[in-house]
Amino acid sequence: MVANQLWRWRALSIEGEPRSGTLWATDRNAAFTRLMRNELHPLAVTRCSQKYRWRPHHCYEMFRQLATLLQAGLTLSHSLQMLADQHPLKPWQALLQSIADELGEGCSFSEALKRWPAVFSPLHVSMVKTGELTGKLEECCRRLAQQQKSQQLLSAKVKKALRYPVIILMLAVIVVLAMVTLVLPEFAAIYRTFNTPLPKLTQIVMGMAAFMQSYSLALFSGLLVPVAAAWILRNAPRWQRILLHTPVMGALAKGQKLGQIFTVLSLTQQAGIPFLQGLESAEETVESCYWRGILRCVREDIEKGLPIWSSFQKTAIFTPLCIQLLRTGEMSGALDVMLKNLAHHHTEQTFQQADNLAALLEPLLLIVTGVIIGTLVVAMYLPIFHLGDAMSAG
Repeated sequence: MVANQLWRWRALSIEGEPRSGTLWATDRNAAFTRLMRNELHPLAVTRCSQKYRWRPHHCYEMFRQLATLLQAGLTLSHSLQMLADQHPLKPWQALLQSIADELGEGCSFSEALKRWPAVFSPLHVSMVKTGELTGKLEECCRRLAQQQKSQQLLSAKVKKALRYPVIILMLAVIVVLAMVTLVLPEFAAIYRTFNTPLPKLTQIVMGMAAFMQSYSLALFSGLLVPVAAAWILRNAPRWQRILLHTPVMGALAKGQKLGQIFTVLSLTQQAGIPFLQGLESAEETVESCYWRGILRCVREDIEKGLPIWSSFQKTAIFTPLCIQLLRTGEMSGALDVMLKNLAHHHTEQTFQQADNLAALLEPLLLIVTGVIIGTLVVAMYLPIFHLGDAMSAG
């Protein structure tokens, strides 16, 4: 529920024992009603002012542990109660307890999850509902946990591969700025006492240092504005389209999204969910507006009667391998197998591209950083060596 708020409470049980905890409720009256429904006499209810941000890995852990408890033979309500009691985070304790209470009141698990769209995506709701209908809730929870873990690993791998060169370049820029603003002025004061002309390399470096000091604000703005604009527009469809056409980052970003989309489609197909509903779940799972628009177009074309492979081909963003396997799977009736193969292919390919990028950039960035810093060091000390030669000649 979007309007829900987290409340801290203290109450007395029927036996008179003091109890305390947290719960989610729309307002104070709803919190009091909830406590009294659980046979607790409220003493104090305080609203938590801090907003909580739901983390995806906590959701993955919940479904993984829930699958394990269900496999052990525990009931769903008892499993959720155990997870609520042992969870280290108060918001999740209150959430799991709320879901367990709703199950006790006759609500289905999928409907209880549907009331928390900020935590559980439509994919979670669809998979859980399928598990309830087929009697395979444990298997559906385990598949959800595996899918989320795979996507988190893939996302972390891509972010690490893209983050590494940025960090190295930022460190190089900081070192260069420190040498230009702190070290070079001291050497320049010494060089003014020399009666001999400075080497050409030193003159160029000192000229660049003077230019950077004079126009430091303009240079900083010139670097900050594109970075800020890219951060603000990172989810804009046009920016996403530009990102896909960049040489290295585009391949990684595209591979990650294709792996995510086909993993969700494969998961829903194996669970017996209709393809259009699975495509809608994939659309809701993808964060990028650009990819959401593509999947929406694919879904609309399929609803008009076009074949699945033709609808994907029409977008001109999916690879020929995707189109070929989708066509083969649709014609042979093995679409779930082909979707699984596509998900595995793109995930493994993206992992390999990230590893290759890291292996290539590490020595390349070290060489670039070493050349820049080495040039500055040589430019600073070269006049001293020339002065020694001049004194020896004299």
